[in-house]
Amino acid sequence: MTETELKPVIESLIYLAEEPITEASLLAIVGKEHKELLRDVLTRLIEEYQSSEHGIEVKEIAGGYKMATKAEHHEWARKYVKHQTPPTRLSLPALETLAVISYKQPITIPEIQEIRGVNAVGVLKTLIEKNLVTPAGRKNVVGRPILYRTTKEFLLHFGLKNLDELPSLEEFEELAQSALGSLTPEPTVASPAEGTAPENSTSPSSGEVVEKPQGSAQEHAPTSPSKGDSIEVSSSVVPPCGIAGSPEAVNEGSPPALESSSDRTDESLSHFAQSK
Repeated sequence: MTETELKPVIESLIYLAEEPITEASLLAIVGKEHKELLRDVLTRLIEEYQSSEHGIEVKEIAGGYKMATKAEHHEWARKYVKHQTPPTRLSLPALETLAVISYKQPITIPEIQEIRGVNAVGVLKTLIEKNLVTPAGRKNVVGRPILYRTTKEFLLHFGLKNLDELPSLEEFEELAQSALGSLTPEPTVASPAEGTAPENSTSPSSGEVVEKPQGSAQEHAPTSPSKGDSIEVSSSVVPPCGIAGSPEAVNEGSPPALESSSDRTDESLSHFAQSK
């Protein structure tokens, strides 16, 4: 079989296969004697479909060959596929767990939970049901926990040739920095505590500045006299009868204070002498 004869055969087999078809599978069909010719045909097909005249390409995915739409036509293909089959949707916890497994595989559940900080049993069950993760034996430690790794379906789902095509952590950091940018938080102004007023406050109506009074109201509040304390009475509030306040306002044991002048005192003494 010549290259001209073999090329359309290989092209049709790659197109027909639902999953990437391996070189061993192609040799089992066309014959192992065409091994070198088959490799030349595959290289020629990959180069030919790279031309801009084609909307599809032959890609090496997961150890096999498969036809796929080109990246520049993904938007049109997405519009079509969106109305045909529901896409595989993964929650954020599922993506986080899948990322941990893909970079750390093979890995156990306790190791996954130590990295994520949360229980990963339920999420791991979902990934196994979607055939993205599969058991990979047991770890040779106490308890022999089950190891988990990604599957071929994982490579197909994300369009990877192998695990070496996974982006590095440095590339993740660059993508995050370009997406988030350099965001600087705005300065925050501390608000006054509840129930306290600022030292200088401006009235919204008059615009005058009100000074904060020195000391608290409790310091200037009058205190009621206790028993045995003396009372200091201002002359401006003394009643005209000559007694400083009523008997109820004077403490027990304190004589009433007299307001009379020296002339009135002399007159009272003279009347007392005459009466005697």
